[in-house]
Amino acid sequence: MSPSTILQLGHPCLRQVAAPVDHVEAPQIQRLIDDLLTTTTATHGVGIAAPQVGESCQVVIIASHPNPRYPEAPAMKPMALINPQIVAHSDEVVSGWEGCLSVPGRRGVVWRYRQVEVAYLDRWGREQQREFSDFVARIVQHEVDHLQGKVFLDRVKQPQDVLDEQTYWQRR
Repeated sequence: MSPSTILQLGHPCLRQVAAPVDHVEAPQIQRLIDDLLTTTTATHGVGIAAPQVGESCQVVIIASHPNPRYPEAPAMKPMALINPQIVAHSDEVVSGWEGCLSVPGRRGVVWRYRQVEVAYLDRWGREQQREFSDFVARIVQHEVDHLQGKVFLDRVKQPQDVLDEQTYWQRR
C-alpha cells in the first residue's frame, strides 16, 4: 500500500471537527487505519490523524519510535485510537517542541499536559482506557487536536516560539 498524500495547512479539512466513527469494523475504516499506519511510517511520523489525509473522521495513529524527525522518541507498538476522548489529565504541564506532517518545515514550543488518560475504541471496536505520559502524551494531545480542527501552531504562545526546521536543528 502506498502512503497517502498529507494535506497541508490551509486545506479546509484540517480545520473541521471530525465526525465520530460509528462502525469501526467497516472495511473503509479498516483500510483507513492501514493507510494511516503506512503513511506514518513512510513519512517518519510519530502520529497521524485521519483529517490529515482528507478523511474527516475520528481515527488517529500513535506510533512513537526513534526516526530522523524525532531521534529521541521512545519506541512503542503503533496503535489506532478511534473516537479518542481525554478523560483525565495531570495538573502538570510541560513545554516541548512539536512539528507536524501538515505543517512542514516548522517547529514550535507547545505546552501540554504531562499525562493524559484517554478513552477510545481500538481497531477491533473494543472499549479501552489508557494513560499516556511524557512524549507519547504529547503525541496523543497533538493528534486529538487534529480531530478538533486545530494544529500545533494554534497552541504556540509567542511568535518567537516558532522556528524553521533548519534553525531548530542548529539550536539543538
